Amino acid sequence: MQHDEMSFWDHLEELRWTLFRSILALVIFAAGFFAFMRGENGIFNAFIMGPTRGDFVTYRLICTVGSYFSVLNEFCDTAFRISLINIKLATQFFTHMTTSFWMSLVCTFPYLMFEVWRFIRPALYENEKKSVRWVFLFGTVMFFIGCAIGYFMVFPMTLRFLATYQISEAIAEQVSLDSYMDNFLMLIFIMGIIFEMPLVSWLLSKLGLLNRSFFARYRRHAIVILLILAALITPSGDPFTLAIVFIPLYSLFELSAFFVKPAPKEEADSTD
Repeated sequence: MQHDEMSFWDHLEELRWTLFRSILALVIFAAGFFAFMRGENGIFNAFIMGPTRGDFVTYRLICTVGSYFSVLNEFCDTAFRISLINIKLATQFFTHMTTSFWMSLVCTFPYLMFEVWRFIRPALYENEKKSVRWVFLFGTVMFFIGCAIGYFMVFPMTLRFLATYQISEAIAEQVSLDSYMDNFLMLIFIMGIIFEMPLVSWLLSKLGLLNRSFFARYRRHAIVILLILAALITPSGDPFTLAIVFIPLYSLFELSAFFVKPAPKEEADSTD
């Protein structure tokens, strides 16, 4: 160890302050988001409701790309709108509170990871500190990339398809605020977690539970599974929207393979 060993009570005191600083950061950011959530140009209307309007950046980008190939013209409809309804008295207030908290959690994620790093740092050797520092940084970056892909690609594609799908013209489509927010938070955070796959693979490799031969052996299976997963996330059926979800997911698979240890020589020979 590089420092004098801490007693149990010292560890408990350090944990208490770590939790205090983390909760304080969450509360401060949540209060800030709560204050700026409402209004025509507030966070909720400008950011969270963005995918409900035809001028959303993703739709405009798809329209521009599709115009070169004369496809996906429906994304050029700037009059596209999805109206949300609220059927419970307190839903809007609780949505205001929970959305502020979740956005605070996302934005303070790097600081929370720093607090975790600072708490475990005294127990690590010097070479371990360098590795863990890099792991926390990489995991944070990948989490934000996953959330961004969830917000700009996965959620808008899923929303646009499901909100315009009709099994019968006799059924009026009305999207509730609860349903919208559940899908919004779920898809974005799921993508953030999925993008931690390279980090999880690296940790399993460090523990000796995973090596590169696994990825070589199951690559074809992974392609099929990821295609199915991409089709479930974006069930519109056109190749373009399928590809914009499948390509990042498959890239994660290959990136995970890059970060794990090579297979032992005798195992690698047997898989050739």
